[in-house]
Amino acid sequence: MTSFGLSYDYRCPFAKNIHLHVVKALAAGADFEVDFIPWTMSQGYRGPDAPDVWVDSEHDADLLALAVSISVRDEQPEHFLTAHEALFRARHERAIRLVTREEIDDVLAPLGVDVDKVGADVASRRPHRVIGESFREMERYEAFGVPTFVVGPDATFVRYMNPPTDDAQASIKIIDSLVTLMVEQPELNEFKHTRVAN
Repeated sequence: MTSFGLSYDYRCPFAKNIHLHVVKALAAGADFEVDFIPWTMSQGYRGPDAPDVWVDSEHDADLLALAVSISVRDEQPEHFLTAHEALFRARHERAIRLVTREEIDDVLAPLGVDVDKVGADVASRRPHRVIGESFREMERYEAFGVPTFVVGPDATFVRYMNPPTDDAQASIKIIDSLVTLMVEQPELNEFKHTRVAN
């Protein structure tokens, strides 16, 4: 089994690409064990004297989709992969900002998610504490963005340009090859094409 952590923020299109590959691979039976790690881009943009965003109610709308996803992941795990994909697609393919309960409930309720249970969990701010804990954990790796893979003692940021196709085996191959490269070539610190392929 291939085990790794993978960070996400629903606002990032590159996180969307790689997470949809992972979801498709898992749905096709890939032998991956994945720890889905919430990570907020808002924390890096706060003022120098501002509180952490997960304790600042001014940022609740920005963190709402993350908080909801944590609730589903932890309390309704049978719905997590479907909800995770739906939230990414809603944000990037349907231009839904995911900053209100109504927007998010409209995405998740048709999938069978108990949105009232999610609402109560989010209102308790437990998911916000998880966001903070996850962010602090990723600081150990000096993470600076999403998606970041955590494999063993190392972390690697990946910017993958294309979403998955209908070919689930291609998604499995992409994720497997990336993780294999991380494990077998840790001395490869940076590998970047100078321009985006056409």
